[in-house]
Amino acid sequence: MGSHRRPKPASRTRVTVLSATAAAVVALTSQAAQADPKPTKDEVKSKVDKLYDEAEQATEAANGAKEKQGQLEKQIGEIQDKVARGQQELNTLRSGLGSMASAQYRSGGIDPSLALFLSSNPDDFLDKASSLDQLSANQTEALQKIQGKQRTLAQQRKEAQDKLKDLADTRQVLDDKKKEVQGKLGEAQKLLNTLTAQEKAALASDEARANRSTERPNLGKDVPASGVGAAALAAAQGQLGKPYSYGTTGMATFDCSGLTGYAYGQAGVHLPRTSQEQATRGTRIGRGDLKPGDLVLFFGDLHHIGLYAGNNTVLHAPHSGAVVRYESMDNMPFQFGVRIG
Repeated sequence: MGSHRRPKPASRTRVTVLSATAAAVVALTSQAAQADPKPTKDEVKSKVDKLYDEAEQATEAANGAKEKQGQLEKQIGEIQDKVARGQQELNTLRSGLGSMASAQYRSGGIDPSLALFLSSNPDDFLDKASSLDQLSANQTEALQKIQGKQRTLAQQRKEAQDKLKDLADTRQVLDDKKKEVQGKLGEAQKLLNTLTAQEKAALASDEARANRSTERPNLGKDVPASGVGAAALAAAQGQLGKPYSYGTTGMATFDCSGLTGYAYGQAGVHLPRTSQEQATRGTRIGRGDLKPGDLVLFFGDLHHIGLYAGNNTVLHAPHSGAVVRYESMDNMPFQFGVRIG
């Protein structure tokens, strides 16, 4: 007779393992299906452009911190010079008071009040107004001069200490912003490294084509509003083709505000270091009133600046990897113009 025994059922452990394995396979398959596809060349370019833009924002912040650092260092030096001169004057006044005491001693004895002053803090002594009645007019005047000089020196030293703290904070901001710029540029490079050789070549070709805008385009027939604007534009045109580099003002490389500051400097006008500060100089004008040589500001926080060249064209230092070149005003969100002179 054939066997009628039923097949032995799978153990609970085996069923559990098989179920877990199947679930894992399904999960991995699902994750693979949902994984982000490799970004296209255009998507990479868009992300890189955004990082370049963020790097330029950090660059302008670093430029501002660097300029403030220079101003603070100058102010601290001036205060320290004043303190040194004041200390010399104080020493001279004290020497004169000492001479009074010596003269009194030689003539038969030193005034007790004067002796008290010479052996204690002049400020503490002079706060005791009753003691002034015990001094001669000359002694009183000498003591008051010393007290005034001491108070002035104390204020100046306090001012120098405050400036030194501000300087330390500013140096930290500058260091942080430099690191931020380098971080953004590093992220951009990592993105570019994900492209194939063919895609990299295509992007390089696009950038080279844009950089060839150093050749003079049709700038129309508009003339500058002033001789200063004309001179600034001519100076900037002389820098066409030079590379962008953050934090630089020429002569070999420029960032955006470095170029505009250099150009107007050649025209005899000193501009502040950052695009935001340069935007506060001169007269603000709208797009329809722009003339060649006017400053043009872009983006809501005004972190990019160039010179209007005419016919809806800006001459500027765009971003890392680019050169000083002409570009359509429509490529960036225009805010307003500024006329200098």
